[in-house]
Amino acid sequence: MLVDSHCHLDRLDQTPEQLRETLHFARQRGVEHFLCVSVSLKDFPAMAKAVSDIPDVSISCGVHPLHQEDAASYEALLEMASAENVVAIGETGLDYFYSNDTKEVQIQSFIDHIKVANQLEKPLIIHTRDAREDTIALLNKYLDNNTKGVLHCFTESWEMAEQAIELGFYISISGIVTFKTATELQDVVRKIPLERLLIETDSPWLAPVPYRGKQNQPGYVREVAEFIAELKGVSVEELASITTKNFYTLFSLAKATG
Repeated sequence: MLVDSHCHLDRLDQTPEQLRETLHFARQRGVEHFLCVSVSLKDFPAMAKAVSDIPDVSISCGVHPLHQEDAASYEALLEMASAENVVAIGETGLDYFYSNDTKEVQIQSFIDHIKVANQLEKPLIIHTRDAREDTIALLNKYLDNNTKGVLHCFTESWEMAEQAIELGFYISISGIVTFKTATELQDVVRKIPLERLLIETDSPWLAPVPYRGKQNQPGYVREVAEFIAELKGVSVEELASITTKNFYTLFSLAKATG
């Protein structure tokens, strides 16, 4: 069975009925669990409510680095993230590619998320783009030894992946890996140990081949799994088993329902 370790179900352009059909399609393709990831505290209550009655969907709480207009105080983040149904903190992190002008705000927000994760003993979900040195430096400075996490939708270097793995982090790969232009990422994926690998869709964005140009959805995590399995020379079943085990190891508050 597979897990979509990172999706944004509330961002799908679908009615509640269509969302349930989408999740049913994913389950038919072997996806047993979905982690619906927060990008804004302002939208967090609506996101949580939208999936509250779906047992195989877990949620995170946090502010995406490109949503700093919705940034909240440390106290507000701590209060919302303390909810029992929140299994992770984020997504947080740094994005200097799209928003270098908010660098200082992003850094403070990232530090707040790390400290909340430390306090609540919940894992971090990190977005990083063109901010390799600062991302690793802030983790080294503020992360407690027992706080772990994942670099999601990873597109950076093997050197950065290795540094994150040394911190006890996982590396999550999205449908980008299937793109013809993603040869460098494919080389990195070949090097990532299976025991440190997660897979995701990041839906509704970044649909894998052969669905490029369409709205992404959790069921397409199977294409990600099939492509990575071929890259690494293992069966899809083995890749699914290991990445699913990795998911529940990292996100220990997520409950398997399959």
